[in-house]
Amino acid sequence: MKKPVGITMGDPCGIGPEIIARLFADGLPEQAVVIGDAKVMERAVRALALPLQVQPIASVDEAVRDATLIPVLNVSDLPNDLPIGQVDARAGRASYDYVVRAIDEALAGNIGAIVTAPINKEAMKKGGLNYPGHTEILAERSGTDKFAMMLANDELRVILVTIHVSLRDAIDLVTQDSVLRTIELAHRAGKTYGIASPRVAVAGLNPHAGENGMFGREDLDIIAPAIRRAQEFGINASGPWPGDTIFMRARKGEFDIVVAQYHDQGLIPVKYFGIDNGVNVTIGLPFIRTSVDHGTAFDIAGQGTADHSSLRYAFDQALLLNAI
Repeated sequence: MKKPVGITMGDPCGIGPEIIARLFADGLPEQAVVIGDAKVMERAVRALALPLQVQPIASVDEAVRDATLIPVLNVSDLPNDLPIGQVDARAGRASYDYVVRAIDEALAGNIGAIVTAPINKEAMKKGGLNYPGHTEILAERSGTDKFAMMLANDELRVILVTIHVSLRDAIDLVTQDSVLRTIELAHRAGKTYGIASPRVAVAGLNPHAGENGMFGREDLDIIAPAIRRAQEFGINASGPWPGDTIFMRARKGEFDIVVAQYHDQGLIPVKYFGIDNGVNVTIGLPFIRTSVDHGTAFDIAGQGTADHSSLRYAFDQALLLNAI
């Protein structure tokens, strides 16, 4: 990559700082800068007794490529006594500021991709910010109106029509337009991974994909027409397929990517295989963004036991997507 990867520190009270420190300790094949708080990163490095030093920087171009250094674009100035493993409004606000700064740096062309450590929605809300997650912040700040969240691992790629809403609201948000838009983004995601004609499988909303209207008409009246429209645009889409078998078929190689209608329909199958090799990718943004497939883990924060495998996978996937 010609530009470094920007890694947002996530919630400073969670495991973000320590998994980032371990990532740098492992060694990175490309330049990376942390977008966060230098003092918090220093605390994590000391607690883990790692042979690293934190390099506070005011701009990305000040970062020095050195295996012993963690360049930190200093966005916040949090107090030394900031608690670990607790919801804190100051940390919630800071985690938002890190993401916003990363977006601005990516749009300016100063970083080649964004990799995000976990944020805490409750802490952000206490800090006066009411966002359901990273995806919505990324889309709003970058001015993106067609976007979707994709979870992927070595077994499955799954993209969602609806994301962080109640199940009752999700059903109302499944429309011909939203399904078609997600199919188009799934096609785009597949091509991003180098697949010439991605096989997009669309899950049904109801049990057995509605069983020809016996268990609801959404699959017949909403999802099937959206699939036909996508096919008219030259997209290799099929379905709607029953949600209880579509992921097994994709895992066996029949499909390249699955369109799921709501959050748990799509994420449970992916996360069943574990979060160590899972990555969250936001499709539709004007830059590459990947993320860990887990939360802030306040219950183990500061104990030095957090596994950084998912962050490593997210970093590697960012490099892969940038190279294709």
